[in-house]
Amino acid sequence: MSRGPIKAAGGVVWRLATDDDGAKVEVAIIHRPRYDDWSIPKGKLAPGESLIEGALREVHEETGYRVQPGRPLGEVRYLKKSGGAAREKVVHYWAMRAVGGKFSPGQEVDELRWLPIAEAHEFVTRATDREVLEHFSRRPPLTGSVLLVRHASAGSRSKWEGDDALRPLDEDGEEQAEELVRLLSRFGVDAIVSADYVRCVDSVRPLSEALGVPVAEEPLLSERGFPGREEEAVELVRSLGSPGGAVVVCSQTGVIPELVERLAADADVDLDGDLSVKKGGVWALSFYDHKLVGAEAFPPPKMSGQ
Repeated sequence: MSRGPIKAAGGVVWRLATDDDGAKVEVAIIHRPRYDDWSIPKGKLAPGESLIEGALREVHEETGYRVQPGRPLGEVRYLKKSGGAAREKVVHYWAMRAVGGKFSPGQEVDELRWLPIAEAHEFVTRATDREVLEHFSRRPPLTGSVLLVRHASAGSRSKWEGDDALRPLDEDGEEQAEELVRLLSRFGVDAIVSADYVRCVDSVRPLSEALGVPVAEEPLLSERGFPGREEEAVELVRSLGSPGGAVVVCSQTGVIPELVERLAADADVDLDGDLSVKKGGVWALSFYDHKLVGAEAFPPPKMSGQ
């Protein structure tokens, strides 16, 4: 029986450095003695680990730095040869701003260098790493993140007899809301906005309590407030995408796909496939100068028993 591809993830870790010529972007590249190569930090996912969680873990393990994820940098594919056989490996990357920490050499990584992008491009060993660095260099490194969350599980709309705006999360939804804290908090969230529906507010309440950031309710983001005011909602989300910041926005399935589609169309960003996400899923939208420059969908967090 054929096995699927090896899944891995990593990031282009960057910082601003100042010299006589002013501020410039530097990226971290690492030396791996096992392969005697210079590489962008990356590694295989642990069982049950999501791509973004695996990327953040691997980057921290290999560099020692805490990072804030930014725009997605796509994926690279290549054949990994082992024991006379070859298997496809797929590696997903993000731009990641270093926000703290320190490198310590170890068995897997014995040296780290901070280099300007052009020098790093020439220094890395693999052509696939050069592709990722080229992708990173095409856009400004510092972007703003809007994490557009579809509310967590809230039972059946048809079985709820009261005002739909008052329908609460069910037990699964409460667990999803708790699990979302781990993912969303990694982005350095400084504001939380929610449609004025109970299930939307409650989906981000655990995050609010964990971070000490209040939830601002916004009727424009609900299925009642959105129709006829679509462009206002688009402008609202654009305004939240300030460079270096991250804002969580919780909304509904009757809003999110059209909102993402309008933002992408205005910025000529190509999005493939279905723009909806399952309950508890997240669209991570990256902005520069209040214009969409990247977007990717994260699946709902895995819950106990899955």
